Amino acid sequence: MIKLAPLPLAKWVDALVAWLAKFAGFFNFITNIIAGINNAIQWLFDLLPIPVFIVVIPLLTWLVTRKSGLHWQLFAFEILGLLLIWNLGYWRDMTQTIALVLTASIIALVLGIPLGIWMAKSNLVEAIVKPVLDFMQTMPAFVYLIPAVAFFGIGTVPGVISALIFAMPPVVRMTNLGIREVPADLIEAAEAYGSTSWQKLIKVQLPLARKSLMAGVNQTMMLALSMVVTASMIGAMGLGEKVYFAVGRNDAGSGFTAGLAIVIVAIILDRITQSANQKDG
Repeated sequence: MIKLAPLPLAKWVDALVAWLAKFAGFFNFITNIIAGINNAIQWLFDLLPIPVFIVVIPLLTWLVTRKSGLHWQLFAFEILGLLLIWNLGYWRDMTQTIALVLTASIIALVLGIPLGIWMAKSNLVEAIVKPVLDFMQTMPAFVYLIPAVAFFGIGTVPGVISALIFAMPPVVRMTNLGIREVPADLIEAAEAYGSTSWQKLIKVQLPLARKSLMAGVNQTMMLALSMVVTASMIGAMGLGEKVYFAVGRNDAGSGFTAGLAIVIVAIILDRITQSANQKDG
């Protein structure tokens, strides 16, 4: 039987990583930008006294979801959940986790929504980008930690980078899908009234694609949260670090309470984004 020599794929990847490592100045620039965004969000959270924060979150939830027919149960859950996290001593860890999630989600939306629009406008771009998104979504989450550490070291920034890569595909896909599903007769009507491509996008396509887009935002935030927790293995701060340490010490109690805090944060983020999607709907 003829035995084929294995492809030196691992060596090729190592060579690529070594070559990219030469651009240390570029990666330092990216590190400074991401760290600046995360620190600004964390500074805002630290600025608010905890009781004020607990009041502000339900207030912001009401402002976002006031027309969605939201029930009072969510507000009660938010207040009780945040009080429980405060009581368990995880408040600072919770704000660090939310800051990481928001940083990764903001960057994912800034990059992903334009890319989704571009895909909707060009079949060629869609054909090229779709396999890349498939790769990003199917690659095991732990694999993203390796290049993140190689290029950005240990700490918050590689955690955000890995969460960004892992969480961006849904918003790209849903933006593309939402715009492509806009009825053609509405596009033709806008063109008949002399709308430019920009006007059609802003006034017709994006408003009609809002539900799909917001579904992508919801999934992006949830995936970012899951990856931020995993990124505790490379020094990302927050609730994931507490779970990681509890696993290392075989401390079931601490692991459960930290995990419960993560569940509370996940439910709050999920319900807010879902309710915002139902707004005016």
